[in-house]
Amino acid sequence: MEFVYEVEGGNFTKAGNASSAVKKTMKQLNVDPKIVKRTVVALYEAEVNIVAHAYGGVITVNVNAEHIHIVLDDNGPGIPDIDLAMQEGFSTASSKVREMGFGAGMGLPNIKKNVDELKVSSEVDKGTRVEMKTYLKNQ
Repeated sequence: MEFVYEVEGGNFTKAGNASSAVKKTMKQLNVDPKIVKRTVVALYEAEVNIVAHAYGGVITVNVNAEHIHIVLDDNGPGIPDIDLAMQEGFSTASSKVREMGFGAGMGLPNIKKNVDELKVSSEVDKGTRVEMKTYLKNQ
């Protein structure tokens, strides 16, 4: 199964719509609630990153009997130093984003803690790709 969601940069009222839809679908597929929670936390963090930092993006979710594979592609400023961005507390969020309660620098670290595989690639002034995979069965 494949699902595609568009994310609008800067639109915090719609932030979380994709992760909510994925949560509903995973529950309908009787995925283990612990896996649902981990996946949705990671997806929400990544989705909010698009809203907070990019002009927009696309989330593609693939679910099969073995795993959930999620790819988020955004068109934004990119991440100049991915290793630095992976550190807890590091943030490039604007003061406006921080005032709304986002941008604490926990997005990428929380994603990493909640998925089985994570790959982040980015090109400055082009955008960022976040790929995450969560296995539905023990590997």
